[in-house]
Amino acid sequence: MPTHDPLPELAALDAGGEGVRLPPGDTAPLTPRVRALLDTAPVRRLARISQLGLVSLVYPGATHSRLEHSLGVYRLALEFLRRLRRDERFDRAVTADDATAFVAAALLHDVGHWAYCHPLEDMGLAELPRHESLLPEILGQGDIDAVLRSEWGLNSSRVAALVAGTATDPAGRILQSLLSGPIDVDKMDYLARDSLHAGVPYGRHFDQDRLLASLCLDEAGTAVAISDKGRTAAELMVFARYVMFSEVYWHHAVRAATAMLQRAVWLVRTAIDPALLVRTDDRGFVDWLTAAAAGTAAEPLVAGLFGPVRRLSKRAGSFDAAHAPEVHAALAGRSYAEMVDISARLAASLSQRLGRPIAPASLIVDAPPAEREVEFRLQVRDREGGPGVGRWQDLAAISPVVRSLAHEQFDDLVKRVRVFAQPDDAKAIAGCGELDRLLLEASGA
Repeated sequence: MPTHDPLPELAALDAGGEGVRLPPGDTAPLTPRVRALLDTAPVRRLARISQLGLVSLVYPGATHSRLEHSLGVYRLALEFLRRLRRDERFDRAVTADDATAFVAAALLHDVGHWAYCHPLEDMGLAELPRHESLLPEILGQGDIDAVLRSEWGLNSSRVAALVAGTATDPAGRILQSLLSGPIDVDKMDYLARDSLHAGVPYGRHFDQDRLLASLCLDEAGTAVAISDKGRTAAELMVFARYVMFSEVYWHHAVRAATAMLQRAVWLVRTAIDPALLVRTDDRGFVDWLTAAAAGTAAEPLVAGLFGPVRRLSKRAGSFDAAHAPEVHAALAGRSYAEMVDISARLAASLSQRLGRPIAPASLIVDAPPAEREVEFRLQVRDREGGPGVGRWQDLAAISPVVRSLAHEQFDDLVKRVRVFAQPDDAKAIAGCGELDRLLLEASGA
């Protein structure tokens, strides 16, 4: 990106010009073409979709929108460009047009999201497409396509490829690593922003400025890397992500709500209209689900989540890979249809054991989905002038913190197998003994 031809958004950031204020006090610069994108219907819809969905049932402050997050990602994209344009290899590979596409992609990266899509995508239902697959269509027609062409001079397919990670040209490969990679604009924003709104410190305890200052290209010049002065900041970011998953995203009460939502959607899945559902905002989704669940076994689950009184299922048991390896291995990664069957078999055996009926719809075995966390692969360049000048190493190879937290801890300890039931049932189930054996029998292991 030639320094004599800066992006107007980057110039506005440097000049501290007009912008929109974002918590906790940052300013995202507004240029006419950014305003034009923000005024399109698909982007405005993001203001009506919560970033964290059901997390607000546990952390009441976590009601921020995907629009706020998208603006934060856009601002961080400018910070990434401001730092990386000092790297000669980046400057040679990434033209002003490429950088323009990256800025637009950062702002638009979430427009394919629909209400509560992440927990529902984990179910793997054929009726529901992945939100990433909706992006080319949303960007390629209507207001966004017109604005990208007329105001930004961009082809929407270029922006979609950067977001989807399908670009194959050198500049595209570099830029998409900034959007989705070990150190990317998306993670850096959501960790800090989600932590702020949830009212917890965990996602803000990494040195963002130090990390930004250490950005460079990797040895091959094809993806983002860091110099070794950013190593500690990167380790702290890995730790922040681990704790946010442990204490917020996979908090037991959040998982209870998630399990209830998934089971309710499963029970009314024949009523799903994908064309309608993927265009909904939070209110529209809740209205649809409430209507679809009326008179079915899903009705009390939906009422407990979205009705006037919160009624969440309770934990009857919890199993991680360290303390219950057989249970975890038998259930983690099973399809959602299998988990429904396992839950029904467990409900039947518990009903017999306890001498009281346990309704299959209200007993939910919640297990980690098949998709595991992406490994944290990031190259570190030795400090100039020090020992081993020019040497590149993988961060996981030189950091026991990363090796542990980014791999085993995420999928084996944070993402547990849990059994949820109505409060009275959960207490009885927890006290019945041998729940692990009953789970293994129900799983067919």
